[in-house]
Amino acid sequence: MLRAGKTRRVRQCAALLGASLFVLTGLATSAFADDPPPADPPAASQDWAVHGQLTNIWQYHPEFRSPYEGKNSLDHLEHVNETTDATLYLGLRPWQGAQFWVDPEINQGIAPSGTEGAAGYVNGDGSKVGKIHPYFRIQRAFLRQTFDLGGEATKVDPDQNVLGGSDTANRVVVTVGKFDVTDIFDDNKYAHDARTDFLNWSVIDAGTFDYAADAWGYSFGSAVEWYQGDWTLRGGLFDLSTEPNGKDLTPWFGQFQTLVEVERRFKLAGHDGKLKITGFMSRGRMGTFADAIALGQATSTVPSTGAVRRYQSRFGVSVNLEQEITKTIGVFARAGADQGNVEPYEYADIDDTVQAGVSFSGEKWGRKDDTFAVAGVVNMISKIHQDYLNDGGLGILVGDGKLPHPGPEEIVEAYYSVGVMKGVNVTFDVQGLENPAYNRDRGPVPVLSARLHGQF
Repeated sequence: MLRAGKTRRVRQCAALLGASLFVLTGLATSAFADDPPPADPPAASQDWAVHGQLTNIWQYHPEFRSPYEGKNSLDHLEHVNETTDATLYLGLRPWQGAQFWVDPEINQGIAPSGTEGAAGYVNGDGSKVGKIHPYFRIQRAFLRQTFDLGGEATKVDPDQNVLGGSDTANRVVVTVGKFDVTDIFDDNKYAHDARTDFLNWSVIDAGTFDYAADAWGYSFGSAVEWYQGDWTLRGGLFDLSTEPNGKDLTPWFGQFQTLVEVERRFKLAGHDGKLKITGFMSRGRMGTFADAIALGQATSTVPSTGAVRRYQSRFGVSVNLEQEITKTIGVFARAGADQGNVEPYEYADIDDTVQAGVSFSGEKWGRKDDTFAVAGVVNMISKIHQDYLNDGGLGILVGDGKLPHPGPEEIVEAYYSVGVMKGVNVTFDVQGLENPAYNRDRGPVPVLSARLHGQF
């Protein structure tokens, strides 16, 4: 039965990948509506830069229905939580085509229920290591080297971890060091940064994208990007943490993850769009839900994947779409799937996910620095994963002690970001969680948030 279920999920992943490739092929042959705009003049190249950001997030949820709770449950009582982080981005150009960046950061605060209780968690900027008092870490330290391969030159504006200058359309970019895998993979213009757009983990990235990371979201590794015309091919190798959701990374890549991503840029009716397919394979000591359940039954104990871990693989695939509809309206969507029989390792307890949303620029109503956006996401887990949680097993983020009435975790999020002054925004956000942690017996949970973000 388990092998049949696993085979079925592998076929689902393959079908998702095949359908996406079909769409990519169709887009490759589509006609473009508009001629490309004239090229920007060559930009002066920056030799060094200093940027910074500060983000404060305040969140509230009222008391909600909860006949029982487990170790990893979202606390059903009324709560107010706050998280803050401040980052410096220090960059220099050591030689032609190279950039070196170091990002020291201070974190403070504890996210709702200690970053547990929902697979699509409600604070994407809240570290899994919450502390009342501020603490300091170097989150990024990496070298990026660009090799120009010709083509039209385009202006690159200065930004966080980006020196101003220009790039050619065709190029190879190599990044090595410590950074966030999602700095490069699964990016989306409208839903990707909890400091400036959506807050929910399963909206800012595909919930099934179990990317390599420590408990703060960063890893040592390398990535290579090949830009050629309207296509980009990316590959990466990154270090896994020593154990799922761990603070420490595995020495000498004893456990690791490989990634590949294909991106196709296109125009529909003269408006920019992108479609990406991202696949990952993790190699490390992981447990299967079936083994954990079997051991628990044999020993009359609560099942734990930690007790049955062995060196094996875990893989998944996701699709990521962004499309400008008008200059002030954009839409986006993601879908993803993984094996479903091996425990998630780094990100979230999600085996299948589908999301979609729309973003409106305030320029349409005379507020060019404002943004209004709304998104919906449905997260699901496999049957064997449900059985594991029902027997009392714990995941990375979820575990109510039992799961007699499982259901899909459904989330709706909307936010309005107000541009207060240059580089400063105040955002009001609301999330509604139905069946948090896949549990029909608990919730629904409304979460109200306010975010202050400033950057230079």
